[in-house]
Amino acid sequence: MILPNFKKHQRVISGKKAKLLAAICAAVMLAPYFLAEVSEVNAAEAAENTENIRTLYEEYNARFAAVEYKADITENGFEIVDIHIFPVQYDIDKQKEMETELVRQMKAEPNADVKDLKMNMEAPLLMIPAYDKTFNRLALFFVDEDDRIMYKTDRFETNSCVLGQVQQPVQELVSVAFQDLNGDMLTDIILITSCEVGDGRKYRIGDVLFQDTEALIFYRDYRISDKINRFAMNQNTDSITAFVRDGYSTEFLYTSVTLKELQQHNFQIITEQCYTRTFGKLGKLQVVPGTYRIADYDVFMIYLVNEQDYILSVLQPMGDYDNLYALKGINCRDIDGDGLKDIVVLAKYSYEDEEHRLAVASDYSIYYQRTGGFSADTEIKKQYQCSEEDTMQIVVEKARAYWGWKTEDDTNIDR
Repeated sequence: MILPNFKKHQRVISGKKAKLLAAICAAVMLAPYFLAEVSEVNAAEAAENTENIRTLYEEYNARFAAVEYKADITENGFEIVDIHIFPVQYDIDKQKEMETELVRQMKAEPNADVKDLKMNMEAPLLMIPAYDKTFNRLALFFVDEDDRIMYKTDRFETNSCVLGQVQQPVQELVSVAFQDLNGDMLTDIILITSCEVGDGRKYRIGDVLFQDTEALIFYRDYRISDKINRFAMNQNTDSITAFVRDGYSTEFLYTSVTLKELQQHNFQIITEQCYTRTFGKLGKLQVVPGTYRIADYDVFMIYLVNEQDYILSVLQPMGDYDNLYALKGINCRDIDGDGLKDIVVLAKYSYEDEEHRLAVASDYSIYYQRTGGFSADTEIKKQYQCSEEDTMQIVVEKARAYWGWKTEDDTNIDR
């Protein structure tokens, strides 16, 4: 490497400046060598990671392929989800008749083991869901009366929670339903799983398996699964049925550009909580809360609309709840003390609890105004969970206290 001859130019550059310039030149000239070395290291690590994933998948796939009889399921490292074992009829009418009979028996024998009742039902197949204990991957096994595996699959959206990885987060199969979703009178399957995403939070994932008309196999349309999960129709099997079979969809809630477009798709505005407020540089915005009904559930959204009718921001306070039960209030005021008006939403929501019973809970959401829109709070809820008795005033006081300031003499409230 040849560096500049600084002695020749001492009158111009000398002392510390010469040393600094020499260091810069050396760094510039060596940069390609360092970058090449880093690239080689990254490429080697990527190749090693790919090889590890391939090895893990081959190990898992060998165990999955080895399941040929019912007894092989547990012997190959899968844990059966007993509560969701179901007898399956090919025809949907027979399936519904069988389910009706099962319900009758459960009412007649309330102390009976539900699993035993299901196992005693006459059906050509028994659907056995199971999770791989090593990699948390869901699989379905369809067993005949001789305990032979007639069909099996693990092609589910829930097995791609972490793309490109064999190992998946801890999951739970929370709901299974049987419907004719495409009008061929055959039994199709709806699955909903719950996947842990960190910080105690869970995310539901819906999937649909269609029964093939030519053979005893089930196939999955990834485009349908994508829309179910991308547009939050994955909270319950009724919503999935309404979308796939009946053509109802929440997609417009996320893709509409104007308020008029929302209303054209039957979005119902909650007029008593709809008003206009000034949000600093964002200008005058109409706060538009409303619902869209799919199946028996009201999906709750809030839109911030400018004076030209364009949607500038979308708020989703309902989160993972199934249904808006009652909107208690929407309040616009500065919460975090930055001088910008924020939004607080308090409502009651209904959902299915861990014991699969209908439950109702009060909850709140806070959205902080930022330069280009609004950002949902994630910190205050970790410290404060509201109760049924909490009012908007209590929630606001708790939130502002978190940021270290009081609510007395507030002149920037809800205007």
